[in-house]
Amino acid sequence: MAKKKKPAIRTGEIAWRINFSGTLKLFLLLFAIDIFLIYFDITTGIIPPVQVTGIDAIFQTIKTILATQKYSLLLKAEGLVLLSKLAFGTISIRRTLKPIDELTNVAIQLGSQSNDFDEEKFLRLEAAIDDISPMAENARLRTGDQQLAGLELAVNNLIERMRDSYRQQTRFVSDASHELRTPIAVIKGYADMLDRWGKTDEKVLTESIEAIKTESEHMNYLVEQLLFLARGDNGKAKMTFAEFDLAQMIREVYEEYVMIDAEHTYHCKAESTVTVFGDISMLKQTARILLDNAKKYTPEGGMINISAGLDGSVPFFSVQDTGIGIDQESLPHIFDRFYRADSSRSRDTGGTGLGLAIARWIVGKHDGRFDVLTREGVGTRITVYLPKRQLSV
Repeated sequence: MAKKKKPAIRTGEIAWRINFSGTLKLFLLLFAIDIFLIYFDITTGIIPPVQVTGIDAIFQTIKTILATQKYSLLLKAEGLVLLSKLAFGTISIRRTLKPIDELTNVAIQLGSQSNDFDEEKFLRLEAAIDDISPMAENARLRTGDQQLAGLELAVNNLIERMRDSYRQQTRFVSDASHELRTPIAVIKGYADMLDRWGKTDEKVLTESIEAIKTESEHMNYLVEQLLFLARGDNGKAKMTFAEFDLAQMIREVYEEYVMIDAEHTYHCKAESTVTVFGDISMLKQTARILLDNAKKYTPEGGMINISAGLDGSVPFFSVQDTGIGIDQESLPHIFDRFYRADSSRSRDTGGTGLGLAIARWIVGKHDGRFDVLTREGVGTRITVYLPKRQLSV
């Protein structure tokens, strides 16, 4: 009697469930942020109080909020983000789960080769798969059968990739929640102060408004960076490539920082024309990220050098500071999302821990690479090398 084939793994349904869960969490997060912003605007009088009571007051307040241009645009933007994630997130997850489909097809092919694989081998394979514990960190498929060695390797590689992906996603969600929890807690604390004493104490009112504005700006900046990385991960970030002078771009960024940062001394070496092919706005953002880090971790009065040129025939630009440097233990992780080394990176500096992750994504899209030279107590130099290529628009 022919064996009954087991149904293939339904990765489409799995991807949809994962994406729906992620979209729901994002919706709840945005909803919580909206509630705090609305509460703040009502408390401070930005949204005028309604003149009716009871259930009519709720509908009247909602109508007033929706009529406000700020919230109208905010809700539309959030709606687009949620719809985009719901529509395209499943596609991205299915692409990640594609190896499972391939593995299923291989298993089906193995099942059809009844002359080479007897029932005992299949039972041994099934038992080995059942023995894999999803909670065990180093669990691997082991059958002890040389003929199944290739399948073992494919399964174990897939398991390891899925573990890495899950660990990264878990850490990213955890870190993002932590980063957003702090400004929300501050906003809530000052909103409570406003509710208790702000109506009569002008000092409390002023302090609370300034603190809430600062934390709101930090939260808005963090959300923008998260959305940038999310669009990049989903392949939705737009890149516009064209020829431009890298040296001229570096001179423009240098002039910006000389104007806005009087606490450090800047020096620029970018005299010759360096023609490259890339997205100038994205690469300029990368240079700004490197300069922001340099000025955060360089003591007042320190020197920051920025340069652009050719290393042989390879275009590059670099930022070198005289700051605190990076310890060797932290060096391999500086481009990880939300990574902070205790000795050099903290929320007190005003950063989000996402800048270098964004820079790495941008440089990666240009097929470029980073070179980091650092010494604790002396400073850090980060160089971005862009590939030599045939220039054409």
